[in-house]
Parts: sequence; C-alpha cells; structure tokens
Amino acid sequence: MDFNLSEEHLQIVKVVRDFCRKEVAPVIKEADRTQTMHPSILPRMGELGILGICIPEKYGGQGFDYITLGLVCEELEYMDTSLRVVMSVHMGLNSLALLQWGTEEQKQKYLVPQAKGGKYAMFGLTEPGVGSDVANMSSTARRDGSDYILNGEKMWISLASKAHHILWVARTNPERPDPHDQLSAFIVETNWPGVSRGDIHGKLGVRAGSTGWVNCQDVRVPVENRLGEEGEGFKIAMSCLDNGRYTVGSGAVGLIRAALDASVSYASTRKAFGREIGRHQLVQQKIARMVRDYEYGRMMTLKVGWMKNQGVRNTRETSLLKWFATDASFDAANEAIQIHGAYGYSDEYDVERYMRNSRGAVIYEGTSEIHQLMQAGYALGYREDSPLRCELPAYDEELWHS
Repeated sequence: MDFNLSEEHLQIVKVVRDFCRKEVAPVIKEADRTQTMHPSILPRMGELGILGICIPEKYGGQGFDYITLGLVCEELEYMDTSLRVVMSVHMGLNSLALLQWGTEEQKQKYLVPQAKGGKYAMFGLTEPGVGSDVANMSSTARRDGSDYILNGEKMWISLASKAHHILWVARTNPERPDPHDQLSAFIVETNWPGVSRGDIHGKLGVRAGSTGWVNCQDVRVPVENRLGEEGEGFKIAMSCLDNGRYTVGSGAVGLIRAALDASVSYASTRKAFGREIGRHQLVQQKIARMVRDYEYGRMMTLKVGWMKNQGVRNTRETSLLKWFATDASFDAANEAIQIHGAYGYSDEYDVERYMRNSRGAVIYEGTSEIHQLMQAGYALGYREDSPLRCELPAYDEELWHS
C-alpha cells in the first residue's frame, strides 16, 4: 500500500477545499443559525462533479477511486458536517448501491442523473420505532400484479425535502422464518402519488442540512424499481452501510483536523499568565491528542479506501474507522471548546458548531455501542461476514474513465 497521494488526488482536494473556502464559508454560519440548507450548495456540488466523484464516467460520474471519496468527505466536513452528510446519503448510501446492485436499466435511469448532479438521492432505513434493529421495521411492500404497494414512514432521513429519489427498504415476505430474509429494497421517486415528506427542526447539530421524514401511503412502485431480488433488502442495506460508514468516518477525520487547526490558531495568540496558552502543558496535551487521533483516522481512511479499490470486503475495517473517528471527533471538538474557554461557548468561533455537529455521528449509521459489539464479535470469533451476492466493484482506472 502506497500512502502517497497522486496528483489527481491532490487536485481534487484543492477543488473541494477552494469551493468550501470561497463559496461555503461566507454562508455557513447563517445557514446553521436559520436551520436551512443554503440553496446554492447542492447545485454547485453537482456542477463541480462532487456528487459523482467515484462513479464511472459511463454512468455520468468523474471516474475517480474510492480513496478520492474519503478525501473529499474529509474536506467537506472540515468546513461543515452538513456538506459531508450530502455525500453520505447521495453517494455512500444510494448511488454506490445502484452501482453495486442495480440493473443496467436502473443505472441509466437513476444513477446517471444522480452522478451528473441533476438529481439528488437519499436512503430510507430508519423508522420512528426502528433504528439499530433493522430487521423489525414496519414498512411493508405488497406485490400487486406488476407493482408493489408500499406503506410506511422513514424518520431522520437526510435530504428528506431535497432529494428526487429514495432507496427504501420494506418488508415483502413476512412468512419467511428469518426476519432478515423478509426485506426488499426499492427505488422510489419522491414525486409519486402517496409520497409526502418534510424537514425536522430543532436539531442539536447539522442544522445547515436537511433532515426529516418521508411517508409512503399506498404508493405504487413498479416491479422494475425493486433493487436486487425479493428478500435481499437486508444484505443491500448492510452493503450500503459499508459505504456510508466510510464517508462518515473519513468525514469525522476532517472535523478532527478542523478542531485541531482552530485550537492551534487560538492557543498561539491567546495569552494567559503572561504567555500564549499554547505554552501551557495541559493545553499542549489536548492538542497532541488531536494530532494523534487525526493521524490514526487518516491512516484508517486510506486503508479502507485502498481495500475498496481492491474489491476486498471491508465491513470490519469500515466499522472500526467509523467508531474510532466519530468518537475522536467528538472528543476533539469538546477539547477545542475547552481551549477556547468562554469564547468557545458562543458561535463567534466555529468550535461550538463542531461539537454540536460531531454528536450526531456517534449515533447514526451504527451507534458507537453497535460498533463496539461488532468489533468484539470479530475478535472473539462470534461474528463472521456472510458473502454478499456481489461486492462493490473494484476500482479499475481504465474502465472507470472509459
């Protein structure tokens, strides 16, 4: 494994960094205060090719590798978590699922416009009464001729009021003894009759993004919009999480770096007891831990991205990245506030937003407790990954750019 980034990697990082600095930085505080997504964000991410960064060119994407996806997520969350969340749901949880599981017709109809940035996508797994216990969801899809009749409600859905498509998981085969075999996945268009949605306000963090609910009441979904076979919904959802958790973990690495940079800047100028506070050992200790956690998280991101490029199963490694980096980002943001003192407690400085934003990531896409159980299960030999019908396609530069 080569830890050196290519010229292409560095160029993409610069493009995303410039976009964040020039176009997002001037508006992000106001968007956070008003709890609204700035209207220019999604269109500009589409225009810059960010929304299709690691989708093959033949499907409308930019054709870059999965390491690039991690680097992009780091840069986006360095500015604000709401930007990375877009990549988690649109790319990690939806577009990559279409690339992995979709038919050629589904890819042409849905993946191509998503990769080009003309359409936005979301993922429907969590319900009002179901979070980690996915197999017990209440959404149903009943076969009716050439359609399915879909009923149910999804909650805490990112891009709920913005997306054009949602990947919806519902129960189709309640008679099967294993509840994991009862679920199926569907591509649902949000303008279909019976689909309603709205945003949730009053969130602790990620206020500059769209988070809400989506309801389906007797929605007719054509059979050709089923993703995979009946009963493969749980496998598909778990493969989606392998990709979504990669974006969450790599993004959290960016938040650690943001907290670190803010802390170094403040500690170098703020004086107490006659010298810069960065001269005090306990402040240095806090900053040293941020450095450590950033380097650990960055190396784990590169490792998982490399594994994805090779087409190697990475559920364990992705879980570890997500667990470590999100916990570490919360710790880094908390310590950054402590370093800033009273100023860190107000929105005059960005660190208070970092802490609010970091709190959600230790809950969504697998709570820290779920990931601890997963890692213990692997170590003790209690957990063994069953093979998927197909893996995320290994990166092939010639093929991706053809």
